[in-house]
Amino acid sequence: MNTGSKRIASLVMLALAATLWSIGGLLIKLVNAHPMAIAGIRSAISGLFVLAYVKKPKFTWSFPQIAAAVAYALTVITFVSANKYTTAANAILLQYTAPIYVAIFSGWLLKEKPLLLDWLAIFAVFGGMALFFMEDIDSRGLLGNILAIISGVGFGLFPVFMRMQKDGSPIESVLLGNALTAVVGIPFLFVSAPKTGTEWIYLVVLGAVQLGIPYILYSKAIRYATAIEASLVTVVEPILNPVWVLIFLNEKPGILAILGGLIVVGAVTIRCVIEPNRPADNAESLESC
Repeated sequence: MNTGSKRIASLVMLALAATLWSIGGLLIKLVNAHPMAIAGIRSAISGLFVLAYVKKPKFTWSFPQIAAAVAYALTVITFVSANKYTTAANAILLQYTAPIYVAIFSGWLLKEKPLLLDWLAIFAVFGGMALFFMEDIDSRGLLGNILAIISGVGFGLFPVFMRMQKDGSPIESVLLGNALTAVVGIPFLFVSAPKTGTEWIYLVVLGAVQLGIPYILYSKAIRYATAIEASLVTVVEPILNPVWVLIFLNEKPGILAILGGLIVVGAVTIRCVIEPNRPADNAESLESC
């Protein structure tokens, strides 16, 4: 397969990964259990699935590898919880602010200074985020929005710590993150566990199909697709996620949340499309784009 064919195949894999990621909000809402328990079982299944694919993972136990795993665990735990307390649209769109945090954290941890365009995108995203909190929401909705923002912070930290690894691999960090999430979350099954076989099937799908397969596809695709292409293709996730919940559960986000989401997705996408000249050491400050 030549380079052009590999690139096309990579874009297809990215689109498929984003589509599979997008069913997370719907399936999480269909499982009646404690969100920590859902996160734990989901990650345990995903971890076993990915381990079967990797077969012989290489753990270095370095600070960046462990930190990336912690960031991953923070991301998935708070995202599952956010879906239980707020709308799927709010959860995914607030998490999608992650590239903005990458710009901030890169300047702090990697000494990669954000450019003017980065700061403009940051201000636009925070403006869009403010609209989510202007809706008439109760305390649960407010908590859900806050958890979604924390999920975005974790998702922003993850690629930063990954870049700090000289010979790191996303799969190993994902495996560790899944293991950590499983250890923390599974005990919550004693608080509230799925009650039907159908709900357990949803959990298996969440672990293997919604989390495991997409990360394998993404890790393979990112070798041939550019960072900008990866960002643009995976925009499919925040677009489709609330659509599935609207179709199957009739959950409708508020007007201000929709407007805020458009601002967030638009700002992040435009920032990823427009790539100004950077110093060589600063060229990857928005690698998650």
